[in-house]
Amino acid sequence: MNAHDRIVVDPAICHGKPVIRGTRVPVAIVVGSLAGGMSFEEVEREYGLTADDIRAALGFAGERLSEESFHPLPTGAA
Repeated sequence: MNAHDRIVVDPAICHGKPVIRGTRVPVAIVVGSLAGGMSFEEVEREYGLTADDIRAALGFAGERLSEESFHPLPTGAA
């Protein structure tokens, strides 16, 4: 199973948010937990995931960010 097979987007699961296959754990929760300071091991224990699930979530988030276009907000000089 490759990383793309580990992430599911289904309107019937968590309102269509991307989740780890076979769970109801959203990718955003995994990424947010790591960003908040949890270790891979803590995330694995807390949500019943594998290290491969966590890497898939990070890869998925990275791919989505690379598809986004960002535009700086103008700064008004008074």
